[in-house]
Amino acid sequence: MLTLQPLTDDDRELIELARRTVDANTDGPDGVYTMGAAVRGADGRMYAGINLYHFTGGPCAELVALGRARAEGARELTTIVAVGNEGRGVVGPCGRDRQVLVDYHPTIRVILPTEDGPASVLATDLLPGAYRWTP
Repeated sequence: MLTLQPLTDDDRELIELARRTVDANTDGPDGVYTMGAAVRGADGRMYAGINLYHFTGGPCAELVALGRARAEGARELTTIVAVGNEGRGVVGPCGRDRQVLVDYHPTIRVILPTEDGPASVLATDLLPGAYRWTP
């Protein structure tokens, strides 16, 4: 069972960064599934990423944002969100992203779409009983 938390102003700011990122970098409505993501570090800094869609399974926007945060020295992350292009709004992470989040940042909050609008949950709530790989 998911323990949903209402969005904070910081969460809304993170969603907006992901939306701006995907809007500025979308491949457009030609069928390519463009996603933007943003992650917040414990120090409040935000990092954005965009996916590289490819038929072989290119990196998801969440993974790109995580990599960007890591490349800029952020090790403790608090919240992550993905937003679809063409106004699709907040989108939940795929299974691979969930596994990476649980392994690297089990206490990160993930913003998801719900029937009542976006809310956040712990990454571990999204993948109960997961195999835990420790880097």
